[in-house]
Amino acid sequence: MILPPVRDPRLTTIRRGGTLTDDDHHLLALWAASCAEHVLHLFESARPDDPRPRQAIEQARAWVRGDVRMMQARASGGHAMGAARDLCGAPRHAAYAAGQAAAVAHVAAHDLGAAAYAIKAARAAVPAAESVAVGRRECQWQRAQLPEQVRDLVLDDQRVRNELCWSVFDC
Repeated sequence: MILPPVRDPRLTTIRRGGTLTDDDHHLLALWAASCAEHVLHLFESARPDDPRPRQAIEQARAWVRGDVRMMQARASGGHAMGAARDLCGAPRHAAYAAGQAAAVAHVAAHDLGAAAYAIKAARAAVPAAESVAVGRRECQWQRAQLPEQVRDLVLDDQRVRNELCWSVFDC
């Protein structure tokens, strides 16, 4: 479970009683999509004919543009996670990253799910002796992609939820 039992109001939209603006929610969704897309090849190399994770990433971006409704983006996230069901290792984690990215449209806090699963995918794609270093590089790459407007929020959320996210944000 990557979501805390008590939601952070900074990751809850204003209309739901939090402080997150729509613009920042969109930035989180775009960042999550980038994190997932960065490892998508790990899924696609195992299942080149399954478009569901790529479609989920595309739906996350379409939601930001206003081209699809939240329910459509969220549903595509569920389909991406379904693509992971009978897989293991890097391909599975990469599909989950895509699913989490699409779910950001519904709950902004899924952004860390996309990032965490992407790091897990990167780590699972290499021999165990290299996995910690590869995971750190992936985490650092993700942080370099963070938009300045949400950087402090995401970094603080990583600190708070690191343990829930398999301690992948120790980079």
